[in-house]
Amino acid sequence: MRAMIVDCAIYREGRRTDCAEDFSTALGQARASGDAFLWIGLHEPTAREFDHVSAEFGLHPLAVEDALKAHQRPKLEVYDDSLFMVLKPIVYDEAADTIDSGELMLFVGDAFVVTVRHGVGAPLAAVRRRLEADPEVLRQGPTAVLYAVSDAVVDHYIDVASELHLDLEALEAEVFEPTPGGDTRHTAGRIYNFKRQVLEFRRATIPLAAPMTRLAGAAVPFVHEEAQPFFRDVSDHLTRANENVEGLDRLVSDILSAHLAQTGVRQNDDMRKISAWAAMAAVPTMIAGVYGMNFEHMPELKHTWGYPAVVLLMVGLVYGLYRLFKRRGWL
Repeated sequence: MRAMIVDCAIYREGRRTDCAEDFSTALGQARASGDAFLWIGLHEPTAREFDHVSAEFGLHPLAVEDALKAHQRPKLEVYDDSLFMVLKPIVYDEAADTIDSGELMLFVGDAFVVTVRHGVGAPLAAVRRRLEADPEVLRQGPTAVLYAVSDAVVDHYIDVASELHLDLEALEAEVFEPTPGGDTRHTAGRIYNFKRQVLEFRRATIPLAAPMTRLAGAAVPFVHEEAQPFFRDVSDHLTRANENVEGLDRLVSDILSAHLAQTGVRQNDDMRKISAWAAMAAVPTMIAGVYGMNFEHMPELKHTWGYPAVVLLMVGLVYGLYRLFKRRGWL
């Protein structure tokens, strides 16, 4: 059991004390004091390990199933004995240009908070340290934990969006200001990969808007009404993050369209050049083909300057075609 427990503590009047080995005893102590709550942090528990926790805290079976399976959309659900919230923290790997998303579940009930983390990107250790350094906030109970965790996750969304904007500017420069002699064969693949990362980002931020609006604007069980202004602040930050994501999605789509258009233009230019050179090669080929026929009566056959004249004619026609194509921008 201790292997999956990242941290466990009772907070009384905003001050931390270590919790007992038995969750029932620790929860009873927190409820008995009337001004304390228990916070347990878990990391990727198995079904067998989590059965003990869910039995002690009376967690709803459907919420327990979601917490074990992970792969959930951000959401907020209220049950008789607890509130269940799902967040999707994300981490942007700048070296690999990929976004990795984890999952963070919070069970908030009468004098307890249980957090379950899957994957990467859950800033719980930093959140816990920040809360422990501010006892006035911790005195608000489990609501303070719910707010602090949500705020940390949403603020990180904005940081990741800023990093993506920088990478998108570099990608935009590659498309609209290509380096002479640079290899653009894989540019479309990089743009498409970037769009996939933005889609992964959207899956974390867009569905969270409804839960945050609910926490900010209506009475929710196990959440103090006095905390609504704080959740409104988180909701505002989330709106900004969603606007950034929508902007990124539109920009990368426009860049992809521009790249495809540029590719089409380059292909047309190449085809015009090929056609121009083919036309210039066709004229002397045609004349040489005519004189290659075994006819006795042909122009200039008996003249001394017939051969040079025909060669000069071919050169003149090719030069004329070259000037024509050059003037029209085909070469």
